Amino acid sequence: MRLKRLHNLDYLRGLTSLGIMIFHYLTWNYGEFSAENILGRIGLYGVSIFYCLSGLTLFTVYYDGMTPTFNEVGIFLRRRIFRIFPLLWLATFLTIILSALQFNIILIILNLTGIFGFIKWHAYLATGAWSIGNELVFYVFFPIFILLSKRYRALFYIFCFLLFGIYCVFAFGIIKNTESIELQWKNYVNPLNQVFLFLGGFLLGFIFKSVKTPNSINIAIISLSLLLFIFYPVSGNTVNLITGFNRLIFTFISLAICFGFYKLSVELPKFIHKPLTILGESSYSVYLLHPIVYLAIMPFFKSHLPYFNVVGLGFLIIISLLLSYYIYQYVEKYFIKMARK
Repeated sequence: MRLKRLHNLDYLRGLTSLGIMIFHYLTWNYGEFSAENILGRIGLYGVSIFYCLSGLTLFTVYYDGMTPTFNEVGIFLRRRIFRIFPLLWLATFLTIILSALQFNIILIILNLTGIFGFIKWHAYLATGAWSIGNELVFYVFFPIFILLSKRYRALFYIFCFLLFGIYCVFAFGIIKNTESIELQWKNYVNPLNQVFLFLGGFLLGFIFKSVKTPNSINIAIISLSLLLFIFYPVSGNTVNLITGFNRLIFTFISLAICFGFYKLSVELPKFIHKPLTILGESSYSVYLLHPIVYLAIMPFFKSHLPYFNVVGLGFLIIISLLLSYYIYQYVEKYFIKMARK
């Protein structure tokens, strides 16, 4: 199966990882952002966009070439294991070392094997690794999506409605807007509360694969979606962004942004295209390693700077981006190539 690279999705993936990194760095120094603040929204729905992009990208890469047979599923899972685990292990070990905390050996094993994503999804060690545990669960769903959509179309639609129904149960029932998101984090990071986002990305490819839309329409969709993302009226605790109809509205916005980038056909100048592509390719490292950079460098800042300022933020971002690029080039790509042998 030949892998296809969609640079427009790389742009979105890279910008999203950058937004999440900035959100974390500012949150860890200035406290939580409210629901009306754009950073509070990026902190939650940046990961949602990652999930949509994951489903869409995997559809684009694998759908036409996967029946799926047991052998094809094995190849798919092997490639995903080599793609996900080396960096997850690195981030987990560095978190253990730098945090200087004592962790239960069972908890460490659950994280290193990825099993935590299936049975104890809130028991992650590396910051942000909960979403990686979710991804591992999604990879089990992915061949099922392909099988049903190719051979049992009616069952596929029923399955889609079932997952959407579960999504709504979390949004309208399990997660309460009367309690903060911190108190309900275990329910929020439950993979069953997130898998519809992955399915949504899959459906974008499934429904719109052969649909061509003018760039003017795509740009309008992206622009309108971003305006709604920023200005749609929600206030208070960020739990209000993930409950009730707000959950459905922001999910639709996230999918619309992904659709706009998916169908956008534009050649950017090289001085813009190249850094955005590099950022997109190294986004996994950016996502998992920026907390490591923070753990390693912030003790120095706290002892030499009276307060965290734009200089400190810029320094953290630059170090994180350079480290992520290096890790992508010399670690991630090595294992990606190994998985294809």
